Amino acid sequence: MVASGVIETPSSMTMPARLVILFDAVSELMARYQPTTVAVEQLFFARNVTTAIVVGQARGVVLLAAGRMGVPVAEYTPTEVKQAVTGYGNADKRQMQEMVRVVLGLADIPQPDDAADALAVALCHAQSSAFLTRARE
Repeated sequence: MVASGVIETPSSMTMPARLVILFDAVSELMARYQPTTVAVEQLFFARNVTTAIVVGQARGVVLLAAGRMGVPVAEYTPTEVKQAVTGYGNADKRQMQEMVRVVLGLADIPQPDDAADALAVALCHAQSSAFLTRARE
C-alpha cells in the first residue's frame, strides 16, 4: 500500500461542484502516483436508488479521470472482491475490513470504511492480475 484515504466534498455544495472537486482530486492523485491500472467496484443497485445514482455519478467521474489519463480500468463485482480478499463471496463488512488489515499488515483497520473498501478492491485486482499473469506464462 502506497497511500489510502477518501475524497470528501461538502454536502452543502451542488452536485456538479462536488463532481468537479472529485475529478480534480482524482486527476491530481493519478498524476502524483502514476497508476498503471485503476480498479473500481461495479455498481450494485441495492434498495436505495438515490444513493446508487450519486455513487454512479462519482464512479463516472473516476472513470473519466482514468480515461483522460489513458489508464486502463478493471472492474470487479462486490462478490468478486469479497471472494478475492476473504475467500468467501458473502463475507460481511467486518470480515472484509479485518482481512484488508491482516493482508496489508496494518495495526488498525483503515478508516473511514470507504478507504478499507477501496483497499479491498485494490487487493482483489492485485490478486486477479497476478493470477492472469501466471496464467499467461
